[in-house]
Amino acid sequence: MARNQKDYFYDLAQKEGYRSRASYKLKQIQQHSNIIKRGDTIVDLGAAPGGWLQVAKELSGGRVMGVDLQKISEIPGVTTFKGDITADSTIEKILEFAGKGGVDVVLCDAAPNLTGNWALDHARGIELNRAAFECAKKILKPKGTFVVKVFQGDMFKEFFDDVKSEFVHVKAYTPQASRSTSAEIYIIAKKFLTAPIRKGQIYAAEIKELGASGDGIAHIDDFVIFVKEVEVGDIVNIKIKDVKPNFGFAAVVEKLDALPENPRYENPVQQRTQTPLSADFEKDEETRPKGNTARDNYRPPKENEHEEE
Repeated sequence: MARNQKDYFYDLAQKEGYRSRASYKLKQIQQHSNIIKRGDTIVDLGAAPGGWLQVAKELSGGRVMGVDLQKISEIPGVTTFKGDITADSTIEKILEFAGKGGVDVVLCDAAPNLTGNWALDHARGIELNRAAFECAKKILKPKGTFVVKVFQGDMFKEFFDDVKSEFVHVKAYTPQASRSTSAEIYIIAKKFLTAPIRKGQIYAAEIKELGASGDGIAHIDDFVIFVKEVEVGDIVNIKIKDVKPNFGFAAVVEKLDALPENPRYENPVQQRTQTPLSADFEKDEETRPKGNTARDNYRPPKENEHEEE
């Protein structure tokens, strides 16, 4: 990085022995959202040069693994290997490291090689984000946490909602250590869902019993769904309104005479136009972008700058 590009967090990283200024982004995300607990097993996808691995090890004290297409220099107490996060062999190696239970926290601060073309770079970034998301779904424990860096743009909202459909709590946050000119933002997703249902889906169900509060209880693949304003024996189409790790809530769409052969209706995620992103968006005021859009604030890195981000 050119000398005039070095800043407070770069200098602090040099002073405190971190491999990149990005280490302070993870520290601030931790302070804000408490994503890592002592003893957690953590995997960092696209981990080079290793700044997040250093902080993850400090915070967890447990098993930490870094995966990248580039070689990562040794970090005491951290396992690293060269691998493609889209390859089955990489998934197998991660699960062998973590054990059958899976990983507590999956991190991804990776960014694609940037070209300077905003639309192309945004599309490549989302492609990388989706690869990390798919990997995370294969290796996370139930109720696990996923944190991923995303560059804002046309495809951000759709990706955000796809992540939101797989976790109980999801929000977007930009730490103070992010550059004021950067369009980057971090999606913080907690409590990975392993339930057989997703918010917005529609099912046919029979109400088998009433709960203590008077709500009806239906079961989908042995998963409990609470439904208001029904009676025992009712057969209804229900729309899933909320999903928790051990149960869900639904509302009646219509009453039926009998259960259909296929009780599930294959419909896409319903929430993309229902919840404004601003409800889940948090950003330190000091680093709020000055322009009106991500494109206004787009600045491709200078030579070697990505190593210090």
